Amino acid sequence: MDTLQFLADGFGVAFQWHNILFALIGVIIGTAVGVLPGIGPMSGVALLIPVTATITSGMPTGAAAASSIILLAGVYYGAMYGGSTTSILLNTPGESSSVVTTLDGYQMAQQGRAGAALAISAIGSFVAGIISLIGLVLLAEPLSNVAIKFGPAEYFSLMLLGLAAVSGLAGKSMTKAIMMTVFGLMLGTIGIDAVSGIARFTYDQPILFSGLEFLTIAVGLFALGEVVKTVLEKDEETGSIAKINRILPTKQDMKDSTVPIVRGSLLGFFIGVLPGAGATLASFFSYTTEKKLSKNPEKFGKGHIAGVAGPESANNAASGGAMIPLLTLGIPGSGTTAILMGALIMYNIQPGPLLFDEHPEVAWGLIASMFIGNLMLLVLNMPLVRVFAKIIQTPKKYLLPMIIAISFFGVYAVQYTTFDLYLLLGCGVLGYLLSKNDYPVAPLVLALVLGPMIENNMRRALTISNGDFSIFVTKPLSLLFILAAAAWLLVPLLLKLKGRKIIINEED
Repeated sequence: MDTLQFLADGFGVAFQWHNILFALIGVIIGTAVGVLPGIGPMSGVALLIPVTATITSGMPTGAAAASSIILLAGVYYGAMYGGSTTSILLNTPGESSSVVTTLDGYQMAQQGRAGAALAISAIGSFVAGIISLIGLVLLAEPLSNVAIKFGPAEYFSLMLLGLAAVSGLAGKSMTKAIMMTVFGLMLGTIGIDAVSGIARFTYDQPILFSGLEFLTIAVGLFALGEVVKTVLEKDEETGSIAKINRILPTKQDMKDSTVPIVRGSLLGFFIGVLPGAGATLASFFSYTTEKKLSKNPEKFGKGHIAGVAGPESANNAASGGAMIPLLTLGIPGSGTTAILMGALIMYNIQPGPLLFDEHPEVAWGLIASMFIGNLMLLVLNMPLVRVFAKIIQTPKKYLLPMIIAISFFGVYAVQYTTFDLYLLLGCGVLGYLLSKNDYPVAPLVLALVLGPMIENNMRRALTISNGDFSIFVTKPLSLLFILAAAAWLLVPLLLKLKGRKIIINEED
């Protein structure tokens, strides 16, 4: 009964006119971000953090945080919707979790069924969003109640698991992913040490005493990094866009899609809850599951609608599932949720078990807004499919200056220092060099967010145990998390040694 009351209060927050507007802006921008190849949800969310911070600057902290996170989450799950558009029309995934959609979606478009493919992907995404939100409502309160009982040792081990999960599953090379994690942890140590008050790695520069700003690094690595890549590699799209005829799917399309949509939604949700797994893994799993369970597996890859319905439902359900560890445990399970966590911390709101007690308007307002946002996406995506298809044709010469302007104005509006603008530029070049050489950026961002929290919890645990490190293995839950973290790193390694290919990408 308490949960229903909290959800009702959340709808009270979500139905405030400015929050409805923020949710609408978020899902429209998110769909556009998903539609534009190469930008992806991480870049989109990072780019908009300074914009939301500026818009909400006059509001009280709780209200500002709720409005900002409603808009940013809208961008996140809106991008999951939009990514299918380019996959189906251009054979170019808008973001990595839509890679699988190209296999059957583009074939359907070639057969003149682009409208049906886009409509089923919108319906599947809506159903998946609602299923994952019901799961979020049911699990949020019990999980946060369990997590309240965690001590510093359990928190240290849980955050270690979050890091290991993303490092173990990001990019093509695990070594490179772990290197990036360590680099992120190192960057997180810059500044005044909270316990001893000693300046670390600041080289007597007062500007570094407060550490490197997460926002500047995230916007630089993702948004500006993408700009540098496009400029240097003259990344022009040459594909021709498939024509959209009939938008509404046929009765047979609906019949063929219903079970894959439900199955993909459930599978995606549970994979999304696992830290590090993310939407890309969910869509791959869903596609292989549908193919194995199908009576006609030979139809897959030739324009079979179940090959669109399952993966598209799975990647949207995974984005809802990923909110559970973020909100209840304070563990971001993917690059995008790490950026959302950084946005909340900017407002001095710590995601985790106490979030539901201390800031219920933020937690439940976000959950309620996701119901509204998913409905908005369904209403928008069906009639506006042709409009979003036109966005794909936006010339880069107009798009890139807009991204650069938003990046610089946004970061300066929040930070007010020229040092951050130089750091932004440096991170843009670094982001390009890292992605060009297959170094995944998501583990770096995650480590930068989690690093200080891991250090603080480790110190608190060691203070309790008088410096005895065995506290991390004598507490059963802590030991379980450490073993899970070790397994997360070792299992992909063993699979690679046996010659098995693991196809995971980091853009979740």
